[in-house]
Amino acid sequence: AVGVAAVYLSDLSSKLPDYTVLKDYQPPVTTRVHAADGTLLAEYARERRLFQPVETIPAMLLNAFISAEDKDFYKHGGLAFDGIIRALRDNIMARIDGNDAIQGGGSSITQQVAKNFLLSSEQTWDRKIQEAILALRIESTFSKDKILELYVNEIFLGLNSYGVAAAALNYFDKALYQLTLSESAYIAALPKGPNNYHPFRRPKQAIERRNWVLDRMTENGYITQAEADQAKQEPLNVVPRQSGSQLYSAEYFTEEVRRQLQGLYGEEELYGGGLSVR
Repeated sequence: AVGVAAVYLSDLSSKLPDYTVLKDYQPPVTTRVHAADGTLLAEYARERRLFQPVETIPAMLLNAFISAEDKDFYKHGGLAFDGIIRALRDNIMARIDGNDAIQGGGSSITQQVAKNFLLSSEQTWDRKIQEAILALRIESTFSKDKILELYVNEIFLGLNSYGVAAAALNYFDKALYQLTLSESAYIAALPKGPNNYHPFRRPKQAIERRNWVLDRMTENGYITQAEADQAKQEPLNVVPRQSGSQLYSAEYFTEEVRRQLQGLYGEEELYGGGLSVR
């Protein structure tokens, strides 16, 4: 049995992608066109993202994500064993009930980085084991802060938002440093499924999930019970950021700028190169 397991793991390991490519991570970011006075005229992106170095992200927001996704992130070596045990229990119970589908759960933030950057989202045992192997290798190569930076800049958070900076703008029309505790908790509530906690289609579930994150932050000592109670009293206050130009006739001008930029830099650079034009 040990021999068979060793051959199986060796075969899976030989098929793993090169995780060292994360050292040169350059995500596609939004190209922005401004008027001479700084007014935003247009944005071009397939994935609306604004890269944010981890040292510039408020600790409150990072603590909200850690509380919601992986409370022992800074303690484990890549695998959250309490989450794994919980996931195994759920999968065993599902098998007993005749459900062969993987029930998910149990993934650490490092495992999510491995999946989001290097693997597919298919729910198979092979993929989950590869995810675990990659997580251990990533932890042996990168600092915790670097792993967290990769995670919060890559993750999809709904409303065409990739990464926390884009989510702050698209949900609240704010920069990260302007977010309140309630708003930070709501953004941290979204990775498990943005559509499940949509602020307009499912406001009740959204508030419940936000409050769950606040409770986890309290349990982990990041906020006091009084701060959590006060934040729970706030509505979601989601104000989707207006897209497109707000200036009369600017669309004609920006369309010409778009064509010029595409001719100069190419389509890939235009829609993911983070160009800034004034």
